[in-house]
Amino acid sequence: MDSLDKKFYRIGDVAEMLELSQPTLRFWEKEFSELRPRRNAGGTRLYTPNDVEIVRLIKFLVKDKGLTLDGAREHLRRNRRNLDRTHRAITRLQEIRARLVALGEALDKRQKS
Repeated sequence: MDSLDKKFYRIGDVAEMLELSQPTLRFWEKEFSELRPRRNAGGTRLYTPNDVEIVRLIKFLVKDKGLTLDGAREHLRRNRRNLDRTHRAITRLQEIRARLVALGEALDKRQKS
């Protein structure tokens, strides 16, 4: 999981960080009342770290769990605390799994040489 050490992120940065398109982010802003990035005088969207976390949760619900937008909206509204905890746990487990797979591949290479 990327560390969020900046105060604000532009839409392009968020899209790249979370592997989403900018149109998807703009669409989700219309669909989820929890997602309201600020705008500067020039109209550029500025996402706070909290906004980025909300986008991560929406992505998890829609892309990973396969919920409809209505289902994701309902989950966010009713279960935000548990959802945050579950998402962090799943993300951490995915990171651990990726490391274990990389270690297994390195061991296989070493044994073949």
